[in-house]
Amino acid sequence: MFAVLKTGGKQYKVQAGDILRVEKLAADAGEKVQFNDVLMLGGDAPVVGAPFIEGAGVQAEVIEQIKGDKVIKFVKRRRKHSSKRTVGHRQKLTLVKITDILSSGADKSGIKAATGSAPAGEAAPAAKPAKKAEAKAEAPAAAAADDLTKLNGVGPAAAKKLAEAGIESFAALAALSDDQIAAIETVKVKPEWVEQAKELAKG
Repeated sequence: MFAVLKTGGKQYKVQAGDILRVEKLAADAGEKVQFNDVLMLGGDAPVVGAPFIEGAGVQAEVIEQIKGDKVIKFVKRRRKHSSKRTVGHRQKLTLVKITDILSSGADKSGIKAATGSAPAGEAAPAAKPAKKAEAKAEAPAAAAADDLTKLNGVGPAAAKKLAEAGIESFAALAALSDDQIAAIETVKVKPEWVEQAKELAKG
């Protein structure tokens, strides 16, 4: 007997004893989880869901939390820009072993549902508006924002991206370290901007 289940936006055809690498689940090694989104059950009497089969489930044991192979993203802008950027990424995955396929009664098994780690990650964006509100409340006490377009090579679009990254004054730009510059993803900060900002910050 086999089942087709859906998790992490992907579909997998599984049998008891199979070992799968799925998108990261909110579970620790050794825990038992249950996939409730079953699209199809195969065997002597195949059943197809619409889209899911009610009461069906696939139980699995979490082996460990792992990372996938490194993927390199390389961007090169030719001619006028002549800039290069390399970013590496390793997708977080969960290694699970399929232990049982239930054609019915999965909703009453009492085993924890296999869910991704997205709910925990969604709590962080919810906290951002509060931080922005605090920043706005402190704004009157802080110095007024400088016109970053006075820097050579910084236009209105680049100034807006710098502001989104929290850089609104010459002093803030001048105080950036190499690691902080590398961490800014919205705009590529050029070394000459930092040098000009240091001069302008002196007044």
